[in-house]
Amino acid sequence: MSSDLTFITNEKGRNLLDRFKVLIKDTKYFDVLVGYFFTSGFYKLYKSFEKTEKIRILIGIGTNAETVRLVETQKQQSLQFSHAEVKEKFSSSVESEMDNSEDNHSTEDGVRKFLEWLQSGKLEIKAYPSQDIHAKVYIMSFREDDRDKGRVITGSSNFSRAGLVDNLEFNVELKNRADYDYAKAKFEELWTNAVDVSDKYRETIQTRTWLNDEINPYELYLKFLYEYFKDDLNRQEDLFYQYLPSDFKKFEYQEQAVLNAKRILEEYGGVFISDVVGLGKTYVSAMLASQLDGRNLVIAPPVLLDENNPGSWKNVFSDFRVHADYESLGKLDALIKRGVEKYKNIFIDEAHRFRSENNVTYEKLAQICRGHRIILVTATPYNNTPKDILSQIKLFQNSRKSTIPNLPDLESFFSKMTKKLGSSPESVGNLRLRKSA
Repeated sequence: MSSDLTFITNEKGRNLLDRFKVLIKDTKYFDVLVGYFFTSGFYKLYKSFEKTEKIRILIGIGTNAETVRLVETQKQQSLQFSHAEVKEKFSSSVESEMDNSEDNHSTEDGVRKFLEWLQSGKLEIKAYPSQDIHAKVYIMSFREDDRDKGRVITGSSNFSRAGLVDNLEFNVELKNRADYDYAKAKFEELWTNAVDVSDKYRETIQTRTWLNDEINPYELYLKFLYEYFKDDLNRQEDLFYQYLPSDFKKFEYQEQAVLNAKRILEEYGGVFISDVVGLGKTYVSAMLASQLDGRNLVIAPPVLLDENNPGSWKNVFSDFRVHADYESLGKLDALIKRGVEKYKNIFIDEAHRFRSENNVTYEKLAQICRGHRIILVTATPYNNTPKDILSQIKLFQNSRKSTIPNLPDLESFFSKMTKKLGSSPESVGNLRLRKSA
């Protein structure tokens, strides 16, 4: 296929970024008219602009779904924003871009150079207060002693890394003087009616992004904690107990356990509720059940299902007004015969009884658990070797194709851990289990 140097498509080593670098070295004034401006485009080119006297960037304001609805219902041809609205929309777009930008030195250097040139006046940026602008025009005005007045590039590329290099684009370079004059005149007309957002850009970068120089280590640490626990904080607001027993004293650690258990259950299909005897695993289970959709099944030893036992599953779930069906650990055959398809959540008490896969009872339980959300309640999930835990995890996870982050092959992971820890009692301390995790 023949090539035409007039067209720039980002194919076969001929991209818009390289063409700009060639033209900008002779450019005195560089004017940009785009629907969206991305700093990622600027930092790819900022070194080429060192000798350019003036850079002007004119952008549109992005259209959102609500604006489209207004335009359609009111039959408007365009929608004008106030200057304050333009600046705020621009600020939000800059903040969003920086949130998703690469955190590296080249990005930072480019943005800081952008700020420096805004401060000196070498660079100006304005936003057009109308929603209907969606141009991509780049006007390069050469120095007076150059071969011609300038060049215009227009087409599909936004001023972004994707538009300059990555995407398959279709741009054309216009070399005719009449094309240059028309584009320049139209740009000047739009520039006159646009809103200056240079100060807003500086303010946004310096106060609302990761380039804020005033953030101290303590504030950064707080931000880290917030991002890490953000989902749990939001889930805290979502907890709603339809009923709690009047004599029940809810502790914060129990509520946190419910939050963690619900999150883990939703992500991985199963969860351990593990704590020493007497710290309320059954109560935590009842609180968790009240937050889950679907029918509940409890499998437990007979003594823990006995209604004469005040702390039995039946009594605790009844106190919390949580509906469930119950079956003894010794009657798995009857349960299989009856079918468990109607249940979404299966609570298994004394799950440590199923540390070994080498028995018929384990196989029956595995059959019952398949395709359900599994809550394993036990004070001692670990007894002899790490594979005790693996056997229980396999009740809700595929051990060769696990969905647990960074642990796709649980068999391999636990085999290595077993070899590393050995079987000495002292090694147990090296394996850490967290409540409801």
